[in-house]
Amino acid sequence: MKVLVLGGYGLIGEAVVGRLLRDGHHVAGLGRDVVDAERRWPAVRWIATDMSRLLAAEDWLPVVTGMDAIVNAAGALQDGPRDRLDAIHRHSVMALVAACEQAGVRRFAQISAIGADFSSTDPFFNSKAQGDRAVASSSLEWTILRPGLVIAPAAYGGTALLRALAAFPAFIPAVMSRQPIQTVAVTDVAEAVSRAVAGSLPPRTAVDLVEVQARPLADVLLAFRAWLGLPQAKVVPVPAVVGRLAAATADGLGLLGWRSPLRSAALAALARGVTGNAGPWNQICGRPLQPLEATLAAMPAHIQERWFARLWLAKPVIFGCLALFWLASGIIGLIRQDEAASILVSRGVSANLADMSVLAGSAADILAGAAVLVRPLARPALLAMIAVTLFYLAASTLLVPDLWLAPLGPLVKTIPMLCLVLVALAVLDER
Repeated sequence: MKVLVLGGYGLIGEAVVGRLLRDGHHVAGLGRDVVDAERRWPAVRWIATDMSRLLAAEDWLPVVTGMDAIVNAAGALQDGPRDRLDAIHRHSVMALVAACEQAGVRRFAQISAIGADFSSTDPFFNSKAQGDRAVASSSLEWTILRPGLVIAPAAYGGTALLRALAAFPAFIPAVMSRQPIQTVAVTDVAEAVSRAVAGSLPPRTAVDLVEVQARPLADVLLAFRAWLGLPQAKVVPVPAVVGRLAAATADGLGLLGWRSPLRSAALAALARGVTGNAGPWNQICGRPLQPLEATLAAMPAHIQERWFARLWLAKPVIFGCLALFWLASGIIGLIRQDEAASILVSRGVSANLADMSVLAGSAADILAGAAVLVRPLARPALLAMIAVTLFYLAASTLLVPDLWLAPLGPLVKTIPMLCLVLVALAVLDER
């Protein structure tokens, strides 16, 4: 069959793509940024487009024509510069369903979320429910799957945060550590989608995909710590106010394009508990979905998982330190402009050129420090930091060569900065 997977390079979408390829289907994937996905999955025909802009059936018709099935694994957690929940979860899905009916697409698998509800005041759950209703009211052979906390070999969003908290030194910090959680293996989600595409599920079915027993968040974190092979540690409850402050900070960073798993929408989901009804799916399949212990046992952790878990929380620290250093450097240069210019004048540079050089350097530092905080500008800012640092190194060598003999000469001060910038570049693409 010809199957289109929306969000085909996400945590769930990528597992679905792999499963459908193994099933022998011809798979196309759709997403905004498909360059990396094209390298990882060359067997997939990738379509680069933003589904939040496809809000009419006519927009979708060229995409879905000729397809036998659609899998919607796309979604966003919270509104932001690139994400509009109502457009992604509701209006685009409504237009997509209409296009599928016109194009004669037979089957539609909608990956929704535990807690999707029209009465919810949370935009994520409300918009998800609106999209589900559009699918359920169609004439297609639809299946709506609502997974719990999805556990996968890939570390993405909330599961990356779980690993980082589980690997915290000496103790495990946790907000709302008693909230109930039901997990599901990403392989089980992909299996459910495979059955929906093949038509082996009862038509027009909406089910939760969760393990049978719920467990508190604290137990999930302890299971992850044991999976990582780290020594036992105590879960220390973190006051709710700390969680709210972290969520407020993450929401602010979200306005700058950073899609943190700590945002208020994730906190709201945790507050209500990530639980569903395992019974209907177990009746359909005749067996329960695998519990967390079996999920983790099927994907043993190695050194790369421990490295990732231990260093994941260092990412915001790295970017924060870089921004603070460059902003402070530029501001101090402006405040002490005369002193900085006098050094250049003492080396034979004209007064006007010295003043202009200090102003230009301060402006470059401030721009780089501010730009690295904006997600779409972070990579250009990091590259600019490397270029500016090397320029400063070359200029100081030419103008003040005797500084090379000083204990804190240009080379000693430059190497740590370049290393920090290179580390930031290395972790920038990790989500």
